[in-house]
Amino acid sequence: MNIRKTEIKDLQAVLNIYENARKFMVANGNANQWSANNWPPKDLIVEDINNGKSYVCVNDAGNVIGVFYYDYGHKIEPTYNHIENGNWIGDENYGVVHRIASDGSEKGIGTFCLNYAFEKCRHLRIDTHEDNIPMQNLLKKLNFTKCGTIYVLNGTSPRIAFEKLDQ
Repeated sequence: MNIRKTEIKDLQAVLNIYENARKFMVANGNANQWSANNWPPKDLIVEDINNGKSYVCVNDAGNVIGVFYYDYGHKIEPTYNHIENGNWIGDENYGVVHRIASDGSEKGIGTFCLNYAFEKCRHLRIDTHEDNIPMQNLLKKLNFTKCGTIYVLNGTSPRIAFEKLDQ
């Protein structure tokens, strides 16, 4: 597998991955995180691509099999400025991963993507819906620490915040 920045030519593959991810979420007890509002919308995906913050995971045959948003900096995620029921581990620059999904064709895509992002910055934050048990299990397996609760800007249900810091 390989990670590279998403290109516009990848858009249909990315849309298909998100559609499959929504179906997976519903089948695994998480009908509210993305399926309730057909998240993420196409215009946001295109914006991520144009801003150079969308990445794809490509298999050895050259097929796009995973996708995620990645950014790095200081206080780059406004929803992370306030955390309840806990605290962030570190306050320095961090990477953030959002909208991570795979097509399910190979095992370990999520792990590969998160490890890639962590290797880029050594301090990573991510959040997920309380019903997204598969993602919570993946984050625990990869030694992320549950830090508290954050709220997304659109006011939907709270998200569980996780962080991994190379100390």
